[in-house]
Amino acid sequence: MTGFKAFLKTGHSPTLFASFLYFSFSCCIWVLNGAMAPFISETYQLSPAQKGLMLSIPIIAGALMRFPLGVLAQYIGRKNATLVEMGLIAVAMLFGFFFVNSFNDLLAMGVLLGIAGASFGVALSLGSGSFPPRHKGLAMGLVGAGNIGTAVSVLVAPPLAQAFGWQAVYGIAAAAIAIPMVVMIVFAKEPPDVDAHASFREHIACLFEKDGWAFSVIYGITFGGFIGLTTFLPTYYFDQFGVSKVQAGQLTMLAAFMGATVRVFGGWISDRLGGINTLTAVLVTVVVTLVACGFAGGSLTISTLLFMLCFAALGAGNGALFQLVPLRWPLATAVAGSMIGEIGALGGGLVPNAMGLSKQLTGTYLWGFVLFAGLALLVLLMMRRMQLRWTRTWAEKGGRARTT
Repeated sequence: MTGFKAFLKTGHSPTLFASFLYFSFSCCIWVLNGAMAPFISETYQLSPAQKGLMLSIPIIAGALMRFPLGVLAQYIGRKNATLVEMGLIAVAMLFGFFFVNSFNDLLAMGVLLGIAGASFGVALSLGSGSFPPRHKGLAMGLVGAGNIGTAVSVLVAPPLAQAFGWQAVYGIAAAAIAIPMVVMIVFAKEPPDVDAHASFREHIACLFEKDGWAFSVIYGITFGGFIGLTTFLPTYYFDQFGVSKVQAGQLTMLAAFMGATVRVFGGWISDRLGGINTLTAVLVTVVVTLVACGFAGGSLTISTLLFMLCFAALGAGNGALFQLVPLRWPLATAVAGSMIGEIGALGGGLVPNAMGLSKQLTGTYLWGFVLFAGLALLVLLMMRRMQLRWTRTWAEKGGRARTT
């Protein structure tokens, strides 16, 4: 505890807290359609493929909006950018409350939900900006733990939808976003680590390298799998096991909470064992548990335990990957991490679509799980091949930081 207090004193802890709260609320709203999917599907009698499309649009839109928000933050400041984004989120939620009356309206609402998903890079940069380099990793990890908001969403939204109607939840969210806005205005301050504006080419520079694409693909499995499965699981539990809509959210919360909290541990263990070693264990676990989930569709208990283990691995993988980013791009960590986060998050849109199409075409979700497990296996083989060069050039064996 003494060490943590000393860490907080090295930077501006109120800004760290405000960033965490802002990111938590943003994640909560980003997956709102997934949390309420059983209610929405019942209202519009959606097919499995339509469910997959509905759930994937907010994920893809959120990934694509991260870069524009990051550019805006360079010109008006990170704190101001968060306030602009939260204002737009409030407007988007009011659109959902007043104007969503058809499936096409719902798809438009999915795009607007993507505004909340754009918060990742700005939140981490704002929260860690006042901390010295030796503590930025921990600061970013603490802000990144705000993806626990996904667990809050699947826990809180279904009871609210049941009590007041699912469209009313958008209105409640529009009011709730005022909480992090007020905290941001009162307690946060713009960090002093303001650099010159990065050009577009500087932002995408890592994507001109094989390593940039490799890291993006790995993140597409770890974070993409986390956000995609979090969005999809309420639908899966409701359709596969016939549990109530509220219970579907509660069961999803168990897995999402596991993934969110283990993220910090993934970064910590990677510092000691190496990010490559940690990611190897993560991807092996993801492959095995996803295939097992596909075959465990007859048991609610076994499926829930497998999902919790899978999410723990995905969360650890998110932390492990960002342990490697500053080792590979020590002078451009922020811009490289931002672009990897944006490209990798697109992977989350694959999960609901794959699951929906699998159910509609084959009558079972099994092949959706197998497809994503197969992609994770290919990524594992790619990483193991590339790590031979990584450990000869910029990392110690296993992916630890070089001591010299």
